[in-house]
Amino acid sequence: MIRLGIIGAGAVAHFHAESAGRISNVELAAVCDLQREAADKVASPWGARVYTDYTVMFREAGLDAVIINTPHGLHLEMVLTAAAQGLHVLVEKPMATTVVDCDRMIEACGNAGVSLVIGQIQHFLPEKLAVEEVLATGELGRVLMIRDYRTTDYRPGTRPDWFFSEAMAGGGALMNIGGHCLDRSIWFGDATVQSLTASTLKRFGVPVETDGTISLTLRNGVHVSVVVVSDAAQRMDEVLIVCERGTVSCSPNHGTQVRSDGKTRTVWVPKPEDIQEGFFRQLSDFVNALDGGSPKVSVEHARHIVEVVLASYEAAASGNEVVLASPADRKILSHTR
Repeated sequence: MIRLGIIGAGAVAHFHAESAGRISNVELAAVCDLQREAADKVASPWGARVYTDYTVMFREAGLDAVIINTPHGLHLEMVLTAAAQGLHVLVEKPMATTVVDCDRMIEACGNAGVSLVIGQIQHFLPEKLAVEEVLATGELGRVLMIRDYRTTDYRPGTRPDWFFSEAMAGGGALMNIGGHCLDRSIWFGDATVQSLTASTLKRFGVPVETDGTISLTLRNGVHVSVVVVSDAAQRMDEVLIVCERGTVSCSPNHGTQVRSDGKTRTVWVPKPEDIQEGFFRQLSDFVNALDGGSPKVSVEHARHIVEVVLASYEAAASGNEVVLASPADRKILSHTR
């Protein structure tokens, strides 16, 4: 039996808790949050213990693994502490707020012999898995171009205050929402990012970016356009993949459609339980990693997303294209550092 703890009883904690309840060899043993009442709401349906200090939870709860569901700037310290306690870790995206912190997390968990998995939920949502299946058949040929558009809301008061702190969140709409877009677009494009340009906006009097665009070229030549807009007239969350012989459109609201030779077919119809199903599959993947399997999303992929977001901030500030080091170059640089 895997005794699981959760740090952070925020927006998606109940999805994690429900998922744990569906897996026979997982027990939700403890939930920690600075607000005891919030922790209790997540813990009580499952008889889990409640803590307000995660270090105490690590000492007392007899855990095997922990889910870190906290503000981004806290991930590093919590992962390092968990690794030192011999706990396996599933940490919500973004992995960290700097690439250096990502590397420290990878090194610490590697040295401790514990699993580190990043919660890139896009890889487990049913409508995105339907896209993966279509692309894998090869019926549409090569992916040529991807457009990813998502709306959000970064007006004051629409989300917890820490989202508006660059130090705690690592950025604004692009780090938070744009990270999802980059995750799935790089996944569907099947290559890392070679170069990019970007622009950002700060509206509503907040200190982080509220809107942004990123134009990316992947190493296989696929072009990706990511657009994130706050407080738009219509809520949108769509990724459109343009291939040699057709297109795939994917949205949690409208499902997944394939268009080819003038005809459209639906390959996934949205269901109310899709989000919960995604979290269940994600936790199942984590449990499989603890049993010696390979996680669906590598830490290198999660690290790359952080790298790309930070490069987009650099490009937006300078007005210039940013070229990223290739994975091979990074290994050389790391070896000679």
